[in-house]
Amino acid sequence: MSMMQTTGLSLIIRLKIESNAVFSHVTTAIGEAGGDIIAVDVIHVTKDYVIRDITVNVHNENHRELVVESLLKRTGITVINVSDRTFLLHIGGKIEIQSKIPVKNRDDLSRVYTPGVARVCMAIHEDPSKAYQLTIKRNTVAVVTDGTAVLGLGDIGPEAALPVMEGKAMLFKQFADVDAFPICLNTKDPDEIVNIVKSIAPSFGGINLEDISSPRCFEIENRLRQELDIPVFHDDQHGTAVVLLAGLINACKITGKRMENLRIVVVGIGAAGVACTKMVQTAGVKNVIGVDRDGIIVPGQTYSNTVWKWYAENTNPEHRQGDLNAAIEGADVFIGVSGPGVLRIEHLKKMAKDPIVFAMANPYPEISPEEAESYVRIMATGRSDYPNQINNVLCYPGIFRGALDARASDINEAMKLAAAHAIANCVEEDQLNEQYIIPSVFNKEVITEVSKAVAEAAYQTGVARRDVRF
Repeated sequence: MSMMQTTGLSLIIRLKIESNAVFSHVTTAIGEAGGDIIAVDVIHVTKDYVIRDITVNVHNENHRELVVESLLKRTGITVINVSDRTFLLHIGGKIEIQSKIPVKNRDDLSRVYTPGVARVCMAIHEDPSKAYQLTIKRNTVAVVTDGTAVLGLGDIGPEAALPVMEGKAMLFKQFADVDAFPICLNTKDPDEIVNIVKSIAPSFGGINLEDISSPRCFEIENRLRQELDIPVFHDDQHGTAVVLLAGLINACKITGKRMENLRIVVVGIGAAGVACTKMVQTAGVKNVIGVDRDGIIVPGQTYSNTVWKWYAENTNPEHRQGDLNAAIEGADVFIGVSGPGVLRIEHLKKMAKDPIVFAMANPYPEISPEEAESYVRIMATGRSDYPNQINNVLCYPGIFRGALDARASDINEAMKLAAAHAIANCVEEDQLNEQYIIPSVFNKEVITEVSKAVAEAAYQTGVARRDVRF
């Protein structure tokens, strides 16, 4: 199944309705096909016909075709055009650049550009740190991708990845007032990606890596963190891990389980799976078992994948072998970053008392909440149509806001851990329950608290170049 089939579509159908046709024929045709009319607008009227725009909700692309076919069968009704409202929203792109200062006369021009700007250029030349005060660098992040691991779509290329990166930039601005710009690279070569990002870095205060396939993403992020003096953050890894840990912190409060005593199974040992493992280990978890397509990753075995080699050396202290059936026995927590149908009821029955399940595969979780409901204490997914959504937007805007404010040179483990605790703490004790372990993405307190915690952690760990502690 494709991701496009999982969410409803909102269409605008432009119809030419002849004067001898009755409008009820339109509503009947749409209703018989199962469409839901939301709005009707008159575009043009003559004595012979009326042109109307009908806004209709449908389930998916196939349902769209059924509605259109139903209309085409009606006498006196002509379908002029069918527009998808999501596509209309993307026309010309979703972001733009605007000037902060209007240029109204020659004096303004001489200050923002030549000759006045030369003095500012020389001030930065003499002290490069002044770029943070005198340019967009202080508040601008590059959202960088090669389009190899986009959402649930995979390797679709840089042009096709651009709408996602634009959306990311929008969320940066709306949630944290961070200016972000999409950079989609037409190369899959890690060396080339590293060199390009290093070359454009002077314009930016931070780099958000996005939708780069594993294991290349690990090398690219590690090298850029070592070679740049601005924060580099691969959101697919660390954003997921931070929000997951926030949910786990609150799940432990409800179940009374202690982090250091948890037995956790992680399924899907790619970028997000490895980052989630490292994050929970940083929080005190000692027993993590990783499972991928070939089964449990076992200490002592040889793996060609360098990431799995690290995993084998740092997880599975019980040396369990086999598949998910063997791994899940007695587990307190299941963390899924794999695919649909991986987790089954028989697995849940083998877990410890009060199972905690994070089924985060998108668009289809490893097990549906309806299926798991009777067998788990706490259930979370990556979807917005179920409770407890593990959504990266709770994390990355606030993390970059705090890092930029502190002019941090890095986003380290302490800063990520601080962000997770800040997100968890945004759910008040009297609000906390099995259906609410994670705050809403529209809770404005989250960004404020995360940015404060991250800036403080940056200062405490010595990567802040500006003291903005609150």
